[in-house]
Amino acid sequence: MAGLRSPARALRFDGWIAGIGTASGTRVVLGHWPVSPFGPFSDLMVEEPDGHRLLLAPSRETADFVSGIYLFDEVRVVPVRVRITGRRHWAVSAPPLDLRFSTGPRTWPGRALRAVPGRLATSPGWLALWDRPARLLLGAGTHGSVRSGRHQWYGARDLHPVTSATVTREGRGLGALAPVEPPVRFGSGSTPRWPCLVRVTTRVALAEGRSTTGAPW
Repeated sequence: MAGLRSPARALRFDGWIAGIGTASGTRVVLGHWPVSPFGPFSDLMVEEPDGHRLLLAPSRETADFVSGIYLFDEVRVVPVRVRITGRRHWAVSAPPLDLRFSTGPRTWPGRALRAVPGRLATSPGWLALWDRPARLLLGAGTHGSVRSGRHQWYGARDLHPVTSATVTREGRGLGALAPVEPPVRFGSGSTPRWPCLVRVTTRVALAEGRSTTGAPW
């Protein structure tokens, strides 16, 4: 585990990740980051039934950063707006997609995550220990190598099931809420098979001689 010790030069993001499947086969992953090196922002990763991977990000800077970590076939810079009502009802607009979903009370995975002290829950040693159990139980790992010579850690802090969702593309509905199957193929990270909203602190280690966008200094 010594090789997984978090380096001093790592970027920290605090927020939420939602993974949602649809009956049409389109899968959507929302990243909502109230705290990040780029300021508050949200992005949407979309994998279509034919495997086409699309990133919708609100600025060229965030688009370059996210696409420097994950794999996409297409990247678009569009306004990404998130509205949260009563903590459980989310509305996301990111042309050409609109996403609305609601969450239920946390179940045993969420209660288990909440029971782990925050400093421990985000430490690389703990995340390395729980990577394999997380992949077996949740279908999502806790760390992995990413593009541009970087490593990423996901410290999950809470989890709520998504109980209902509507996804439309240019006004066309993409079907009822469904499991996130097959797993999304954006990179080393994934989301649990069942639709859920995860509170997460993630760290991205910077490669030597690179900026936050992945461009050489």
